[in-house]
Amino acid sequence: MAHRESNVTEKSEKAVVTPAQIPPSNTSEDIWVKCPSCKEIAFHKEVERNLNVCGKCGFHFRVTLSERLSITADRGSWREMFADIAIGDPLEFIDSKPYPARLAQARASSGRNDAVVTGTATIEEHLVALAIMDWDFMGGSMGVVVGEKLARLFDHAVAHKLPVVLFAASGGARMQEGALSLMQMAKVSSAIARLRDACLPYVCVLCDPTTGGVAASFAMLGDLNISEPGALIGFAGRRVTRQTTGEELPENFQRAEFLLEHGMLDAIVARAQMRPTLGRLLSMLHRPARAKSSGRAKK
Repeated sequence: MAHRESNVTEKSEKAVVTPAQIPPSNTSEDIWVKCPSCKEIAFHKEVERNLNVCGKCGFHFRVTLSERLSITADRGSWREMFADIAIGDPLEFIDSKPYPARLAQARASSGRNDAVVTGTATIEEHLVALAIMDWDFMGGSMGVVVGEKLARLFDHAVAHKLPVVLFAASGGARMQEGALSLMQMAKVSSAIARLRDACLPYVCVLCDPTTGGVAASFAMLGDLNISEPGALIGFAGRRVTRQTTGEELPENFQRAEFLLEHGMLDAIVARAQMRPTLGRLLSMLHRPARAKSSGRAKK
């Protein structure tokens, strides 16, 4: 495999916490939660037990990375990889605060180095290379670290003949890293091409929201692209699109149902059915090579 230069460094000591150890980012003690869709008020714990889905209308609330991992992977199967990859401040970018301060704040609140976790896990007993993007880390924005971790995960999948499952949730490329963040679109797309050349499946699950450069690159390059109900998926925002086209847009524009109707998604899968659905898809798309028998078959 050709050597790829990287803008990132790896720390000598592990400095992150595994997702299973990270408490949910929502620390609110509110007893009630109001559904933004049907306005139903329900017990917070009851909604959590229903996988953060409204029991009346089926509205899918956003979930944390740790919740997504517990919903998706078989218990005890998760093994994180490339957790120590980090980046400094290559452009010395300052908006309302310096980029290093913004990164430090995100790392302290999330317990991880950047906006994606990568590793291996089993889903319905199928071993996969798994990546989950974290909306709570700077809006799931894609920078050099996200691109590097994903590219390494795809290369690991090729080396070990594993399918890849990726959960995308992102606002797009990270402006604080400028053109370096945009380069990750090509880097990850090239890694996906290597996976495809190896005849290994890639399933992408587009979560709410998946927008910008992430939606315009690896999030829409899966052999199968599926989504949760009602997820916001698109490149430019609704206002920009309306101003550019000069047309009135339908109410469900850039929602999962609109994309499915126009052929940009293969399926919409409710959260409770996501794990068994992925299991069935992996059964159809990937047949692990069996070890050859040492003995000769009897006639």
